[in-house]
Amino acid sequence: MATLSQGFGAALSSTCLDSKRFEVSSLKSSLPIQPGRKGGRVFAIRSDSRDNSLGSSNSKPRSSPKLVTNAVATKNEAASSKPGHELLLFEALREGLEEEMDRDATVCVVGEDVGHYGGSYKVTKGLATKFGDLRVLDTPIAENSFTGMAIGAAMTGLRPIIEGMNMGFLLLAFNQISNNCGMLHYTSGGQFKIPVVIRGPGGVGRQLGAEHSQRLESYFQSIPGIQMVACSTPYNAKGLMKAAIRSENPVILFEHVLLYNLKETIPDEEYICSLEEAEMVRPGEHITILTYSRMRYHVMQAAKTLVNKGYDPEVIDIRSLKPFDLYTIGNSIKKTHRVLIVEECMRTGGIGASLTAAINENFHDYLDAPVICLSSQDVPTPYAGTLEEFTIVQPAQIVAAVEKLCQ
Repeated sequence: MATLSQGFGAALSSTCLDSKRFEVSSLKSSLPIQPGRKGGRVFAIRSDSRDNSLGSSNSKPRSSPKLVTNAVATKNEAASSKPGHELLLFEALREGLEEEMDRDATVCVVGEDVGHYGGSYKVTKGLATKFGDLRVLDTPIAENSFTGMAIGAAMTGLRPIIEGMNMGFLLLAFNQISNNCGMLHYTSGGQFKIPVVIRGPGGVGRQLGAEHSQRLESYFQSIPGIQMVACSTPYNAKGLMKAAIRSENPVILFEHVLLYNLKETIPDEEYICSLEEAEMVRPGEHITILTYSRMRYHVMQAAKTLVNKGYDPEVIDIRSLKPFDLYTIGNSIKKTHRVLIVEECMRTGGIGASLTAAINENFHDYLDAPVICLSSQDVPTPYAGTLEEFTIVQPAQIVAAVEKLCQ
C-alpha cells in the first residue's frame, strides 16, 4: 500500500496544476468535528435578536394552524437571470469532480470500473482519458484494500475520491472507514488529515434486491470524525461534490440510484454548497417536513395534495446528515411548531431517530405535537415490485401524517 501511495504522489507531483484556490468559510476547519453555526454550539438557537432560550416563558400561546387555500406547492423564488446549462444528476457529479481535478492535481479517483469504463453509472466517464490511469485508478474487487489504500494516500497529501460501485459493498470496508478514516486525525494527535470523499449509489431502486437496496446512512452516522451529506438535485450534487473534495475532513456523499437521471439547469459559473446547511425547498406556515434524497420528491408530490386540502407545509431538505443543521431546522420549528420527518432509511436507529432525538432535546418547548417520523419498514427490501413499494414511504402516507399532526 505504501508503495502504491508513493507511486500516486510521484505521478501527480509531476503534473501539479498551478490553479487558483479559494476557501469557503464553512470548510476551513481541519478538525473532524461537528461545528455549529454559533461558535460550535447547536443548542442555543435564535431566530431574531430576542432571547429565545428554551426555558423562556415569554412565548405567545399557540393555536391550531389556520388553513389557507392560496399556498403554492413549490418554492416561490424569482427565476435566476444568470446563464446556465442543463445536466442530469450524474453528469453534474462528473462536472464537479472534473472541475476539482483540473483545479487540484492531488485529487484522484479510486474504485472498481471507474477508469475507461466510466463507472457503473458513468459518473467518471471520460476522466481516465483526460487525467490518466494513475489519477483515475481501476482497482480489483476488494473494497477493504482500495479503501485502506486511499486513506493511506490521503495521509501522504492526496485527496482521493473512493467510489463504491454500490454503497452496500462498502460494508466490506467498514473497518477501514471507521477505525482509520474517521479516527486517524484524532489518534495521530492532528499529525494526519484524511481529506477523503466516499461516494456511490444507494437506496431502494427498481427491483434491485435486498443487497443492492440498502440505505447505509444509519450505519455510518455513529462513526466519530466523519461528515455525511446526501444530494437530491443536480445543483446540490455538484455543489456538495466540490465542497466534499475541498474539505479537510472525511466526507461520505450519498447518492440515490433513482435520481441519477434527474435533469436541472445549473449555473455556468463556479459554485459550491455548504456541507453543513439544509436547503429550504418550500416555505410554509403549518408544519415543518424534514426530508432528504429521493424522499424529497415524495414529499413535494404530497405537498401538492396538501395545498389543495388547504395546508401550507414548509419543506426542508436537510442535506447534511451529520452534523444536522439545527439552525435552519430550529427556526422552522419555532414558526410551525409541528414536525414530520420523512426518510427512506430504516426506522430502527435511522437518521430520523437521531433527528427526532435532537429536536426533542433542543426544541421541545416549541412543539405543539409529538414529532412523527415516517421511515422504511425494518425488513430486507423485497425483489417483487409491489412489495418493494410497500416497504418505503409513499405520498399518501405523508398526507395522512400531516392531517393528523395539524388536527
